[in-house]
Amino acid sequence: MKKNWKRWIALTLTAATAAALTACGSTDTADTANTQEGTAEKTIVKVGVVGEYNAQWDTINELLAPDNIEVELVKYTDYAIPNQALNDGDIDLNAFQHKAYLANDIQQKGYDITAIGDTLIAPLGIYNNKDKISSIDEIKDGDVIAIPSDLTNGGRALKLLEKAGIIECDPAKGFVPTKADITKYNKQIDIIEAESATLANLLPDCTAAIINGGNAYTAGLDPTADTIFVEDVNPETNEAVPDLINVIVARTADKDNEVYQKVVAAYQTPKVQKTIEETYKGAFICAWEGADATSNTNTDEVTTDEAATTDETTATDAVDATVAPTELSNTDEASTDETTSAE
Repeated sequence: MKKNWKRWIALTLTAATAAALTACGSTDTADTANTQEGTAEKTIVKVGVVGEYNAQWDTINELLAPDNIEVELVKYTDYAIPNQALNDGDIDLNAFQHKAYLANDIQQKGYDITAIGDTLIAPLGIYNNKDKISSIDEIKDGDVIAIPSDLTNGGRALKLLEKAGIIECDPAKGFVPTKADITKYNKQIDIIEAESATLANLLPDCTAAIINGGNAYTAGLDPTADTIFVEDVNPETNEAVPDLINVIVARTADKDNEVYQKVVAAYQTPKVQKTIEETYKGAFICAWEGADATSNTNTDEVTTDEAATTDETTATDAVDATVAPTELSNTDEASTDETTSAE
């Protein structure tokens, strides 16, 4: 009996020890797994933007989530800052400008930055003060027209006024004339210049203002109902269109960075196009290679694995279904079939 009792104690202690060791092993394994999960830190990519038209970046973050990448927007109010911030290393990428603006900024300031992916076009529109005029034909001598103050968008605005028949510019100046290059005023208008983001605020004091789609959207303007003339963004009839495509920009040394290329790939997807089209109602035209300029072609969720990364592309492949400049009267609401607007 005594021997059996001792044997029972020994067996009990052995079982208890084994159970304890098993429990410790399970806990250590769980802790290790949790630790491994905890060390998978998210990669944050700081992207500089201007304006409040950023819904597409929420969709992009959804697509990047499986790769544990997150875009963090750094918002600026002045177009002059994001390129400097990128060049100085304060942000990783920016996405606010078209190719013409980028080229001019690099030339003027010597930035070592480069475009790594096409995004969209934001056509300029002539937005009218509805208390003063309701059509382009009503512009008269003495009327005040506000245009962007920077060289590329200011020249673009003057070419739009020329297309509308209001002024004529020196053809030798190409697509970036200045006020000094106006050779004839068919209407003796007063052209004032202001920073692009402020033009909508000046509209109550002007007859009209020439505003791009992004700034118009931020100001609550409708690119179809509130315009009386819209920029031609058809590459077959406007050879300047390739330079009007907005781009994602990186420091030149980082142009092949794998994470940044995944950001570009996520942007250039049907799901992002769907977000842009449904959110901005024609303020932008998706202009990357493979974008469908006429409709949403895919409503299914797309991951970055399904998105094809591309090199910098030309506009002629991307915006083949856009419209020529269109005269509108907004005494009646203009339909989206009459004009397509987009930066």
